[in-house]
Amino acid sequence: MTVLGQPPVGSFRPAPHDGTKTGPRRAKRATFRRILPYARPYRRQIALLMAATVVNACIAAANPLFLKLIIDEGILPKNMGLVVSLSLGLAGLALVDAGAVFLQNRCSGRVGEGLVYELRTEVFGHVQRQPLGFFTRAQTGKLISRLGADVDGARQAVTTLLTQAVSTFLTLTLTLAAMLYLSWQITVAALVMIPVFLAPARLIGRRIQRLTRSMLDHEAEMTSMMTERFDVSGAMLAKLYGRAPDELDRFSARAAQVRDVAARTIVWNRMLPILVTVLTAFTTALVYGLGGALAIKGTLEFGTLVAMVALLLRVYGPINQLSTMQSTAMVGLVSFDRVFEVLDLKPLIAERPGARPLTVAAPDGAGPGDVPDIGFEDVSFRYPAAGEVSVASLEPAALAGAAPENGRDAQVLRGLSFHARAGTLTALVGPSGAGKTTITHLVPRLYDATSGTVRIGGHDVRDLTLTSLRDTIGVVTQDAHLFHETVRANLEYARPGASERELVEVCEAALIWDTISALPDGLDTVVGERGYRFSGGEKQRLALARLLLKAPPIVVLDEATAHLDSESEAAIQRALKTALAGRTSLVIAHRLSTIREADQILVVEAGRIRESGSHDKLLAEGGPYADLYRSQFAHQAMGPVDPEVGVTDGQH
Repeated sequence: MTVLGQPPVGSFRPAPHDGTKTGPRRAKRATFRRILPYARPYRRQIALLMAATVVNACIAAANPLFLKLIIDEGILPKNMGLVVSLSLGLAGLALVDAGAVFLQNRCSGRVGEGLVYELRTEVFGHVQRQPLGFFTRAQTGKLISRLGADVDGARQAVTTLLTQAVSTFLTLTLTLAAMLYLSWQITVAALVMIPVFLAPARLIGRRIQRLTRSMLDHEAEMTSMMTERFDVSGAMLAKLYGRAPDELDRFSARAAQVRDVAARTIVWNRMLPILVTVLTAFTTALVYGLGGALAIKGTLEFGTLVAMVALLLRVYGPINQLSTMQSTAMVGLVSFDRVFEVLDLKPLIAERPGARPLTVAAPDGAGPGDVPDIGFEDVSFRYPAAGEVSVASLEPAALAGAAPENGRDAQVLRGLSFHARAGTLTALVGPSGAGKTTITHLVPRLYDATSGTVRIGGHDVRDLTLTSLRDTIGVVTQDAHLFHETVRANLEYARPGASERELVEVCEAALIWDTISALPDGLDTVVGERGYRFSGGEKQRLALARLLLKAPPIVVLDEATAHLDSESEAAIQRALKTALAGRTSLVIAHRLSTIREADQILVVEAGRIRESGSHDKLLAEGGPYADLYRSQFAHQAMGPVDPEVGVTDGQH
């Protein structure tokens, strides 16, 4: 059997990403234009934010002017009334400014968190629409990083820019206007120093952008490793093979990469404030020197000099914010760019325009007319190239550059045709890697055929809506997956809102109710991560109960009883015989009991159907099935047979 969603071992390696660079790349300018639509739903909050920002900027420029008036018009002339009134005015402005800042923070918080919500839900929904091949290549930790660190980086950038951008530009403009009004000579002298700062600030910003992308990549690698090693299966594997020290060394190496890049990023981030501090000190000395000389000559009032120094500090504050905003904007663009990498990956499996739902009656024992048939018409299939289903930056480094083996045919199915009549059981047998699981994946459109047509009820599956297709088909795989939720939640995944009685009935039919009822919380017991509270056989029975609850017209079983002991399998086969009655069933069979019950057996070899027919017919013909029977199934016939269904106790 092929691994779920992957090509057969030894027959195919993924193609390289067409035109996709795996190394770091600079954020594209177009990224900024793509951000704007996300802000449209928050126009009202942004308008309030802008209004509060204008008030804040005006107050910032007005305060030094009040200070000048207090000194020149109040203190020096000894006008107590004016000093008191202007001081009260300053206090009033402080209160207004506090209200404006509160409104700024409130609005920017709503916009920023709203943006996070929009991005996360869009990325999550987009990832859910990706084909199975995407999940076999992408590392879970890196995907989580896109929804976590990258989206959070985008939020921080948007929040910072919304609260600082307009405020900074307005404050800078109004402050410079006030300075020019008070003394154009000192203003020109102060502005001459600004270009000295801007050039290195730009270089530092670019360096921070490259380091940020590198740090995010390394953090994603580290997160991916933690996700795999903290999983129950990964932790058990490390313990059983005694590799915990080696795993610590590997993690330490990756954590060291994050540490080194983060340390360099911190150094470069702090270079900008250092430059601003030095520039501010030099310019302040220049203003005091030039302003003091003008004041001594009597061409500049003392209050004006004090106001100019205060205004100067307000000039370099916004300039410092501009440099910080440049760094923040670059970091934000990198985060947005990494998120858009995922959103730009078009789902390989999509509904055609005008797709129609597949409407069939649920099986009720009335006969095969209630359910659709399955047809494969000259179907060929090869697994898609990496660039079609994945993003290189989400893959392990070793896989991102993988290419097909020279001369190796990547074709998995070749001109395959068969018809499974409505209401019948079709068994797929054959050696591992023959393409049996791939056939079952084409029925619910986990993949699409490269050529040929897969039909359900006479309809090309590509012409049907995905929702109706998935509602019609029920699948139980060999590795039954359970979510880290309650038993009830895992069962209701098949049919939300099912009644307690229905849940108990399907559990009894799947012979798992005795186990569940013995648990402290019954159906409300949490199954544990990946269902590790239960054994392999118990998980498969829960998966079968979930299938019975869904009651689909078409059933696909991929070795669904592989983990059951002989006694349990015999009982489950009895339950399945009743459950599959009147349904069209496609079963990958590795047990003689299933094969004997089949209306049709398909022998699959190297992606082709070598022969088909009933068990007795194929044995009589003495072809590939007879050889397969003698090598794999004959010993099962030696075990005692269940008298009700002919199930053997022999284990495969």
